[in-house]
Amino acid sequence: MRTLVIGDIHGGLRALHQIMERAKVTPKDTLIFLGDYVDGWSQSPQVIDFLIELKSTNECFFIRGNHDDLLLHWLKDSKENLMWYKHGGESTVSAYEIVPAETKQKHIEFLQSLLDYYLDNKNRLFIHAGFTNMNGVKAEYFPKLFYWDRTLWETALALDPSIKPNDSLYPKRLTLYNEVYIGHTPVTRIDKTIPVQRACVWNVDTGAAFKGPLTIMDIDTKEFWQSEPLNHLYFEEKGRN
Repeated sequence: MRTLVIGDIHGGLRALHQIMERAKVTPKDTLIFLGDYVDGWSQSPQVIDFLIELKSTNECFFIRGNHDDLLLHWLKDSKENLMWYKHGGESTVSAYEIVPAETKQKHIEFLQSLLDYYLDNKNRLFIHAGFTNMNGVKAEYFPKLFYWDRTLWETALALDPSIKPNDSLYPKRLTLYNEVYIGHTPVTRIDKTIPVQRACVWNVDTGAAFKGPLTIMDIDTKEFWQSEPLNHLYFEEKGRN
């Protein structure tokens, strides 16, 4: 039995099918999704349908992403957000034009059920973006930062490798958990398309919203499998490019 973590999908159902096949996922595998299931490519509703169905065959943990939260506000409260439209929301709104009300309600329930984070029994944290409290996620004053924060990843990226965890200069946030798995900030921003580790943080967002692949990774062995770049799978679309 494996525990597999999946990066930001952003409406790319074709890529999700590919990584499930390439990793040879079976019902014995536990799946941890890091959020941002929607916004970007044209199949956001179908991605959510697929994830809901996946719960019937696999143990799944679904983390809340910022784009998922924005979609929930739109579906539930008809909350318009022009910034959301410009960052992938427009394709999602278009895709939902043909989705029946009953299905929309199921999607609302799914989005409301998403986890802010998951902490396993080996002190490994799974979270969409990060956290800011120096005492960890359970002490966070601003829960929205779980799916909006970028400072955890920026801190890990900027850290001088010569500074050791027992040094007084070492960021306390990076000593709290054995490993932290995040998405949210694509590693394509640092010209990478595979999972990147800095300090204890593993970033598994390999840019599927743009021109990168979608990634699934075995958290114990660190073996990973990737889809084709999403702009190749949806060559007639722009995604978030």
